[in-house]
Amino acid sequence: MRSRLIAVAAVACLAAAVLYAAGARAPKGKDAAQAVDHAGGHRDAVARIARGNAGAAIAAMTAVLEAHPNDAETLYVLACAHAAKKDVDKAMDCASKAVAAGLPVERFIAGPRDLLGPLLESAAFREFARGRAGLLVHGPLLGSMTDTSVRFWVRTAAEAAVKVVVAAPAPADLALPVRSAEVRTSAAADYTAVAAVGGLRPDTAYCYEVLVDGQRAAALAPFRTFPKAGAPAKFQVAFGGGANFVPANERMWDVILRREPAALLMLGDNVYIDWPEVAAAQRYCYYRRQSRPEHRRLAASVPVFSIYDDHDFGDNDCIPGPDIEKPAWKRAAWGVFCENWVNPSYGGGREQPGCWYNFSIGDVDFFMLDCRFYRNPAGKPPSMLGPVQKRLFLDALGRSKGRFRVLASSVPWASGTKPGSRDTWDGFPEEREEIFRFAESGGIGGLVLISADRHRSDVWKVPRPGYDLYEFESSKLTNLHTHGKVPGAMFSYNEKCSAGWLEFDTAAADPSVTYRIISIDDELIHTFAVKRSQLGPAK
Repeated sequence: MRSRLIAVAAVACLAAAVLYAAGARAPKGKDAAQAVDHAGGHRDAVARIARGNAGAAIAAMTAVLEAHPNDAETLYVLACAHAAKKDVDKAMDCASKAVAAGLPVERFIAGPRDLLGPLLESAAFREFARGRAGLLVHGPLLGSMTDTSVRFWVRTAAEAAVKVVVAAPAPADLALPVRSAEVRTSAAADYTAVAAVGGLRPDTAYCYEVLVDGQRAAALAPFRTFPKAGAPAKFQVAFGGGANFVPANERMWDVILRREPAALLMLGDNVYIDWPEVAAAQRYCYYRRQSRPEHRRLAASVPVFSIYDDHDFGDNDCIPGPDIEKPAWKRAAWGVFCENWVNPSYGGGREQPGCWYNFSIGDVDFFMLDCRFYRNPAGKPPSMLGPVQKRLFLDALGRSKGRFRVLASSVPWASGTKPGSRDTWDGFPEEREEIFRFAESGGIGGLVLISADRHRSDVWKVPRPGYDLYEFESSKLTNLHTHGKVPGAMFSYNEKCSAGWLEFDTAAADPSVTYRIISIDDELIHTFAVKRSQLGPAK
């Protein structure tokens, strides 16, 4: 019986891998020809609807539709507006046209439900959705991976029981399929839940299925656990930011999937909410990304680790200040962020909200920083991290045993990356110096700096008295907008959307980290390698 189950798992995993590879090689399709800029106008229309001005949203979206007939996203927003006005017939007409134009019916089921309620409760929509909607509205999204465990995030149409079953195809001595504890999605968490599976083996290929109320809810998907904790390894991670919603550029997620990173690090501006006081607009931005088939394929097989920056926490270059409860929107916006990711932790939890945390892959330690929640340029001295986060960060950095220590910031570290601006670490030079001196005085080597924010991909050198640091910046995953190149960078690329890649080889006699810039057309743009011997003490 056991050998039969393993054989079935092997065939299933192979089929899943083939399926995902085939999906990742799908043609660009209709989106490539779309000229509609969905980046801000549609989100702003949703915010107006939520604020009681559906009429203005209808006028704005009708003008867009006249220029771009049958644009699915525009039809979706119009459906929201008509539903908010309780004009169910017009909302249903827009919804059916949007689905015919390629929008998944799950987009409507996801919501925002407070706007779409009259449509969703109508007999016409329920009949329309029957047979079209799957059991999962969004997900699965992998995250919080280690060498022996992983967590799975999902969103369902209604409150439901969720369980994940994980199996490995080989070798034959592996245990029988591992099942998560049953969890339940809840309306209070926007119909999301997170299931956890442990007891896995390091650096091992698995496949899994998601059960919703006992029924298979998603196609089998493959993943691989991290290399053994603390041990030398060779692996790569993708990273970046600047991921506004541009349908023609959503193919970036397939480019990343094809290259099979151990993880994807999203370093801020992962969506562009820009309405921190309007939860419906924030959720809308997550829903449209989570509904894209390219992103769903990627997130189902590659664990995602995220932090926020200004556009996915507040608005452009926001300075929220040091207080937890001021401005009043901070805790609520943080809550929406937490609902839509599956990170190892979220700062200090409800008592000390944030998005910072640490994790490791093999013998490489990653420190993900929150550069927004407690930002206080008026402090004495000014602080980007706030005292609690900084203390915990420096303590963890001091205890790190990693061969490399990756410091991930949502904004650039190096001076001059955004000339004339105080939004980067240039606005907090004392705190930046404190961090670098802490590492130098403690004999901490192997620092690698990564960041996002600027809509391009760069290499920067940060001269230091101990050992020079190198920063790798990338923040044009899907954005249309581009930032110009600036003097001082060792290399800069902004011609196309791109992702940053870090390849670590800590099994070599002299371990190395190699930064690569990969374009949205899967082109290798630039390579820059640094040996561990260049990065200070062996400690």
